Amino acid sequence: MTVAVRVIPCLDVDDGRVVKGVNFEGLRDVGDPVRLARRYGLEGADELTFLDITASKSRRDTVLDVVRATAEQVFIPLTVGGGVRGVEDVDVLLRAGADKVAINTAALARPEVIAEIANHFGRQVLMLSVDARRSAGMPSGFEATTHGGSEPTGVDAVEWAHRGADLGAGEILLNAMDADGTRDGFDLELISAVRKVVSTPVIASGGAGESRHFPPAVEAGADAVLAASVFHFEQVSIGAVKAELARHGLPVRGAVSHNEGRFA
Repeated sequence: MTVAVRVIPCLDVDDGRVVKGVNFEGLRDVGDPVRLARRYGLEGADELTFLDITASKSRRDTVLDVVRATAEQVFIPLTVGGGVRGVEDVDVLLRAGADKVAINTAALARPEVIAEIANHFGRQVLMLSVDARRSAGMPSGFEATTHGGSEPTGVDAVEWAHRGADLGAGEILLNAMDADGTRDGFDLELISAVRKVVSTPVIASGGAGESRHFPPAVEAGADAVLAASVFHFEQVSIGAVKAELARHGLPVRGAVSHNEGRFA
């Protein structure tokens, strides 16, 4: 059975509002996450990813309120990340309405937390977010980073994706930090490198600017494609992305008009 390529809008949330910038700098307010989530659900998004990019403890209640409200409005899988440190945090987010939870910084600090979460909830619940930046000093040429790509870790990003999958991560969210918000296209070299070392589903993120950018990411090895600003600012529709994928012979969910790129 052929698995459809998933198209996933990402909501980067800061203090209850969706924001977007370039390389996580110069953030602009995009709007209300619940309203955007509702819109994407109606437009045919396959899933939604919700990332609290500040994730300070003082704002956790605000984040949970937004997750609950979002989960009530959409009926597609919802992944939530930001500030996840262990089993208890995952439990809280799942109870608030998340279907899956993303982890990044805490896993780099203590990799065994991946196995702990996977063993407790099942690996299908856990997404490992790998924020990769190009680095000549790494064997693969990519380094895993934290804090929006600003903090190097000294860990090879491709090897980290491989280790995370072995520990129990159900998916790899592969963020090309150099490409984030640039709209120049996905980092195909990064996608291909990770695809070679993991059998776990890979979600490509970072750099989408036009519908034509999406098929090459899948052809490089991604199982799903994620984008933010091009969807938020309505430069590319979800329907147009699915139509472009279908034109390249790639399976998508839902009927798509090839002329207008509309989801039916």
